Amino acid sequence: MGIGDAVRLRIIGLCEERKISINKLCSISGVTQSTINNIVSGRNRSTTIVTIKKLCDGLGISIVDFFNHSLFFELEQEIC
Repeated sequence: MGIGDAVRLRIIGLCEERKISINKLCSISGVTQSTINNIVSGRNRSTTIVTIKKLCDGLGISIVDFFNHSLFFELEQEIC
C-alpha cells in the first residue's frame, strides 16, 4: 500500500470512528469538499501535509496521532 491509500483509509476510518460525514469533516476542518472528496475517492494521491494538519485540527487530533496507525507502519517505498 502507498501513502496515498493509507491517508485515504485513515481519513475514512477517523470519520467512521467519530460517526461524522465527509461533509461534516469539511465544515469542522475548513478543507473544501472537493479536496476531501478527491482524497477519499483516490483521485488525489498526494495530499499536502497542510491539508492533513487542517483535517487533524478539525478532528481534534495531532499529526502524530494521525500517522500513528498501522496503515503507516509498513508503507511501500515510493521513490520514482
